[in-house]
Amino acid sequence: MSRVRDVLQAKGSEVHAVAPATPVMRVVQRMRVDQIGAYVVSSRVGQLDGLVTERDVLNAIARRGPGALELPVSAVMSRAPLTCSPDDTVRAVMAEMTRERVRHLPVVEHGQLRGIISIGDVVKASIDDADLETSVMRDAYLTGRARLAETG
Repeated sequence: MSRVRDVLQAKGSEVHAVAPATPVMRVVQRMRVDQIGAYVVSSRVGQLDGLVTERDVLNAIARRGPGALELPVSAVMSRAPLTCSPDDTVRAVMAEMTRERVRHLPVVEHGQLRGIISIGDVVKASIDDADLETSVMRDAYLTGRARLAETG
């Protein structure tokens, strides 16, 4: 069973981050260019001040109108986002993401930001695990059949 550490190793641990004072409009533009749905908000490397997602931006616009785009991202971010550990299983993380209806989880270890995973990363890891299990079971079945044919 895969762990978050394995997911980060496969995809890389690069974290897209913005400073707390970054205007929301700038973050939205970067989301479009980078084709991602969330940024870690950080005042220094390795620190998690918050997380800003597409949903946070939409909620801010719905509450405050278009002026929300001029606010600093710190005004609309989630200040205490759910996080996970590199040692968490992919299955446990997927269950938590589903239960809490979140699509991105910062990965934190000993108080330091280690990466971020998305629901897409978790689904891919789950499919890879299932494919590996299927392959192992198929090989075991074929090996067993071959042994029976030899002794039969």
